[in-house]
Amino acid sequence: MRWVVGIDEAGYGPNLGPLVQSAVAVRLPADDLAGWKSLSPHVRRAVEPDDGRVLVDDSKQVHNGPQGLLRLEQGFGAILESPSGSLGDWIGSVGLPWTKDEVIAEHWYDPREQLPLFATGPALHAVISARIIAVNVVPTLMFNRVVAGSGSKATVLATGLIELLRASLKQLPAEGPVEFFCDKHGGRNFYGPMLQSAFPEGWTVAERESADESRYRIEALGREVRVTIRPRADSGSVSVALASMVAKYLREVAMRQFNRFWSQHVPGLTPTAGYPNDAKRYYAAIRAAMARLKIEEEHVWRTR
Repeated sequence: MRWVVGIDEAGYGPNLGPLVQSAVAVRLPADDLAGWKSLSPHVRRAVEPDDGRVLVDDSKQVHNGPQGLLRLEQGFGAILESPSGSLGDWIGSVGLPWTKDEVIAEHWYDPREQLPLFATGPALHAVISARIIAVNVVPTLMFNRVVAGSGSKATVLATGLIELLRASLKQLPAEGPVEFFCDKHGGRNFYGPMLQSAFPEGWTVAERESADESRYRIEALGREVRVTIRPRADSGSVSVALASMVAKYLREVAMRQFNRFWSQHVPGLTPTAGYPNDAKRYYAAIRAAMARLKIEEEHVWRTR
């Protein structure tokens, strides 16, 4: 058995709302690092019939339809434990060190909202060993600040990935192999320098770098550490799927608050998911309210 850590994001493409990245670790056998076979008695994928097993898959598949947020919350909650208490307390417990301070500055953010949003579902904690390592919430102001400093939107993802990789090795037991699986960042195939920044005490060795897969081993860490980065990793790995679900859930909870805040100041405003075409409509509708509230553009609209 070994720890398999999945890392994924939600909200990289929108113009409105935060980016969320998440790392989730699942204990899996060495001959089934994807985890679907080992966990099949307890977990089903979106293409399988609803037979009472817990739905775990790419968050886009799980969130599809009117009960999407419920399925996200109950799906990852069954394996990782449902969030409980206030949203602020949950972000404080699972967020990277700076996350709580960055999010609290958002005008729409209400840390008092109580979680879970729905009744809790089945629990698999006794049969599946898994945990949330950390989440990285990047509000618009922080997103714009990183882009301004680097000139690249991709730096936001890279910075979060590095911190989640570091947090994983710090939080997991000090012995035994660790496998990381992550989704590709756009068209990038070469991640060696990024991984060297994440593990400066080790030595990053590239085993394969291609459009289909970029695979590395990190030597001199006192344990076996491997990183595999693939397109659509969330559909190929239980760990990445769970990370995708956690990130999407937190992004959706944030967008509920975002829409709630602006609807209080713009009556009749239709909610948005924040993606480019609809974001322009929404942003035009709230501009007058932004001026009244003295909220500047860099707090609301992403520059990239």
